[in-house]
Amino acid sequence: MLNIIRQLIRDTRSQKLRTLLTLFGMIWGTAAVSLLLAFGDGLHKQLLKDNLGIGNGVVIGWPARTAMPFEGLSKGRYIQMDDSDIRLIRKKASGLGFISSEYMQGFKLQHGAKVLSVSVSGVEADFGEIRNLIPVEGGRFLNPIDQELKRRVVFIGNELAEQVFAQEPPVGRTIQLQGSPFLVIGVLKKKAQNSNYAGPDSGRVYIPAATFRMMTGQRFIGNFVFTAADVTKTDALIKDVRRVMAGRHRFNPEDEQAIGFWDTTESAKFFNTFMMAFRLFLGAIGCLTMIVGGIGVSNIMNVVVEERTREIGIKMALGAKPRLILGQFLIETLAITAVGGAIGMLAAIGICAIFPSLNLTEYVGTPNVSPGAALLTIAILGLIGFISGYFPARSAANLDPVTAMKM
Repeated sequence: MLNIIRQLIRDTRSQKLRTLLTLFGMIWGTAAVSLLLAFGDGLHKQLLKDNLGIGNGVVIGWPARTAMPFEGLSKGRYIQMDDSDIRLIRKKASGLGFISSEYMQGFKLQHGAKVLSVSVSGVEADFGEIRNLIPVEGGRFLNPIDQELKRRVVFIGNELAEQVFAQEPPVGRTIQLQGSPFLVIGVLKKKAQNSNYAGPDSGRVYIPAATFRMMTGQRFIGNFVFTAADVTKTDALIKDVRRVMAGRHRFNPEDEQAIGFWDTTESAKFFNTFMMAFRLFLGAIGCLTMIVGGIGVSNIMNVVVEERTREIGIKMALGAKPRLILGQFLIETLAITAVGGAIGMLAAIGICAIFPSLNLTEYVGTPNVSPGAALLTIAILGLIGFISGYFPARSAANLDPVTAMKM
């Protein structure tokens, strides 16, 4: 083994430029595979986090118009739902996790000299759990007692809080909504959100549904949101909710237009499938780059075999077995591959460590060379290194000793 290492050092010294270019190819290929997988993983996690801003496994439902005649009733009837419908769904729908009605209307907000037009939602206590409305420390979301007592309390988005209160602590302050005083009990903790159905949560206002109905006289809900106890059974829950409402409002349970549903779990499935394909694509590009480096390793080993043909012939004449010659050249090839791969992997890890300081993680996520990606890269690198060295090594092992010594 020591002689093999000495021979490798001697060969690299005699072919400095070729060896350097070959090493660069392996470094570039390894770094490319690692970085593409790392950035693909970081982007996937960031986009997933953004998608979860609306809530995990949330379904948004809204009453619409029937599209099928049913039991003598014509199609085109408007379905109107109120709070009693939500209570019925809560009672009869199997597999339900959380549910909340939502009333929406534009209100005038006033605080001191500031007057704004804001979108206000009247919701129940479960709404915060469903929609990931997490309050900053020192505040809270609406609770059942607020609903029961029709309290004039408000939970506001973080960006709206900054706009209204600037540097002043919002919690405990009083604002005016439609001229009525409301106590701020909580402010939304900043979150990533790239999907919504009525504007970003950061700019919205939430008050108890009972208080909303009392102020506006609005009886019918705009929409309702719910989750399944088991997110994998969301589709079955949607069908059951439609069945319950069909029995109450007399429309065909197969009429999908009577009540509309946006199932965010379906979007999540598509997104995960797309990102998996995207990451495989990135990995394939990185592998092709590494293969180019492997071709360079194979070329340099072919040159080494040609330069050492006489030496190989002498070794074989003195009794060296073909498998010894084969093993020697394979070890030399794998050594070059390992050095290039190690440098490339360290470069990728260093870039991933530095990247967060560029303040771009909000857009593309935080790249991370995961153990799985590192093992995959090492496996691909080893396979390419073995194939790159095997054919030149086999050529050397199959040389005729007498012919080789004459070269």
